Amino acid sequence: MAQATARHILVPTEQQCNELKTAIEGGADFAQVAREHSQCPSGRDGGNLGTFGPGQMVREFDEVVFSAPVNVVQGPVKTQFGYHLVEVTDRR
Repeated sequence: MAQATARHILVPTEQQCNELKTAIEGGADFAQVAREHSQCPSGRDGGNLGTFGPGQMVREFDEVVFSAPVNVVQGPVKTQFGYHLVEVTDRR
């Protein structure tokens, strides 16, 4: 079964998500941005979600994690929780 390791940043608005993505693409550290802005408890750990398989996250999240290129920030990804920036750091 496929496994992915990912990290994310969760914020309430698409606008904030886009602003943070621009900052990261401009050189800001993903983990530091997660610690400062993410509304998910994982933010304290730089947004790290660990390793998981298909179906363990909400559908919209799964679709990105199991199809996006590794080490490329994706988003905004809208879910019932808000807007996410997602980076797959490993996939097997």
